[in-house]
Amino acid sequence: MNSIFKIMSWKRTIHFSVAVLALLIIFDFYGLYTNNFFFLKPENYVFPVITLIHFTFLYVLKFKITENELTDPLMRNIEYMLYAAFLIYVFKTSEILYTLTSYDEFVNYVMPVTFLPLGISIFVLHLLLLVLTILAIQYRKEMVGEYKFDDMNQHIDTWE
Repeated sequence: MNSIFKIMSWKRTIHFSVAVLALLIIFDFYGLYTNNFFFLKPENYVFPVITLIHFTFLYVLKFKITENELTDPLMRNIEYMLYAAFLIYVFKTSEILYTLTSYDEFVNYVMPVTFLPLGISIFVLHLLLLVLTILAIQYRKEMVGEYKFDDMNQHIDTWE
């Protein structure tokens, strides 16, 4: 894990996360079987809405690290929402893997030439997103700190 931290600094993690999220938002509207973009399907908008949680967490993480601030309850709540988004990312990764493995079932049909190259690229981007999400959470734990709010109230003198 330390070798990953040496290669991927917190800034690189945030920048790569934003780039991967942007690419996956675009590819979420893409239909692998049809080689078309579908903008009118409501289920294609679920992933972009969920990524708003991730973008918010990345913004708060960058702010907390650059300003050298401690954690707060709002950041904790955003991180807990990110855990739920992470489960959706895992589902999307398994869904694209299932789509890729179903390629042999449609041998008799005309499949687009871009099915495997784009499908594998999307799958790799989803795996990269999972790794980058875990890295971002680790950077929060190391650089910003743990969530210790019970102890925080003990050090406040209300009479000053």
